[in-house]
Amino acid sequence: MSAKATNVVEDAKFSPFHLKLTIYSSGGPFLDGYILSIIAIALTQITPQLHLNAMWSGLIGASALIGIFIGGFLGYVTDKFGRQLMYTIDFILLIVASILQFFVHNAWELFALRIVLGISVGADYPIATSLLTEFAPRRHRGMMLGVTLVAYYVGSTVAYLVGQWMLAIGPEAWRWILASSAVPAVILVLLRMGTPESPRWLLQQGRKDEALQVLQSVYGPEASLADIEVPAESKGRTSYLKLFSRAYVKRTLYVGLFYMAAVAPLFAMLTFGPEMLTSYHLFTGASGYGAAIISALFLIGCIPALFLVNRWGRRRLIIIAFAGMTVGIALLGFFPSGPLAIILLGFILYALFSGGPNVMEWLAPNELFPTEVRGTAVGITTCISRFGAVFGTYLFPWGLSRFGIGPTMLVGALVTLGGLVVCILLAPETTQQTLNEASVADVARSHRHSTAGARQSQSVRHISR
Repeated sequence: MSAKATNVVEDAKFSPFHLKLTIYSSGGPFLDGYILSIIAIALTQITPQLHLNAMWSGLIGASALIGIFIGGFLGYVTDKFGRQLMYTIDFILLIVASILQFFVHNAWELFALRIVLGISVGADYPIATSLLTEFAPRRHRGMMLGVTLVAYYVGSTVAYLVGQWMLAIGPEAWRWILASSAVPAVILVLLRMGTPESPRWLLQQGRKDEALQVLQSVYGPEASLADIEVPAESKGRTSYLKLFSRAYVKRTLYVGLFYMAAVAPLFAMLTFGPEMLTSYHLFTGASGYGAAIISALFLIGCIPALFLVNRWGRRRLIIIAFAGMTVGIALLGFFPSGPLAIILLGFILYALFSGGPNVMEWLAPNELFPTEVRGTAVGITTCISRFGAVFGTYLFPWGLSRFGIGPTMLVGALVTLGGLVVCILLAPETTQQTLNEASVADVARSHRHSTAGARQSQSVRHISR
């Protein structure tokens, strides 16, 4: 790549456009955190009114995650038809489903509507993060994608506070609580209107004039298509199978498995935060506020990770983070009855160290896969992660009632330890690489190096003659 290409796009300054795109793209994670956490407050009223047993509590708690699992497959759509179109309309479905929750009369209706909510959020992840990645300069890519995960915990914290406050409405407050997610969704739809299409996607589709027009509108008249030219070895057809080819299967397993290990215990804890805190005899009578404090700790944990992701590097950050998370959740499992200092230390360690995987959950799949399958990769790895999160969230209330909080948290510690092993074995290092460099397949990279080595050997033999 020429010096001009690197200077104009990959080394561009962080602009007001990048700031707006980061904020707008954070809407999906914000709503994910809001929707997943608001149900925890609503369930305190829904459970007695709809006569929910542990099975139905688990199903309704996990329903949005099931929807996200389904919605993740729509990552293929954004690779096929573009980022911008779906980016502006995917939340309309969420608005409708949010409002319809107000009118449900049984567990089945609520379960179905929350699956629809999850589908909308799950579809937005590959759409929004692909668009954000393809505009992000390499120096700021980690920060920009990391901020979207910060938005998740902002949404979660806001949901707990709003939910606890709205409980004062009365016994039917849960209907207003669940419908409240329509408000931020409407705001985000309006804000996203007019966002340009990804120039990398346009170029990949052969729409060169449109790609150049977008590039120059964002980066200035000196920008050219050479700035985003895709390397020949990463070009190919959009296909789910490409993610499991010899070139990319290691990356797919790495992202999907570490993502699953990170969110399986986490989502269960956030969805059933009030019940979990009650088991530890914390914040009795105001568990919504207690859950908001726990969620705020997760939010705080993301902040140092935003800065360390470039300073430490991707691989070192995620390995250290998983190690700290494992220690934290193990303390919660081994000391379910206290002392209080140990319980608080466990929560703090798990929440603060979770910032590393949180930042990497969007950064890794967007960096490690090329433009034509980037949305597909985000979608599929999200599906893999939600597969574990669904089971974790569904089984959490069952584990609490059957075995108690200690053994339940120890299972979460084993899952987190598995994530640490995955990162040690599979995590690559892509810090400071351009998007094209980071997304070059391992096989192509090895072939390029071996070809260069063969040429060097031939030159040595030629000189020796």
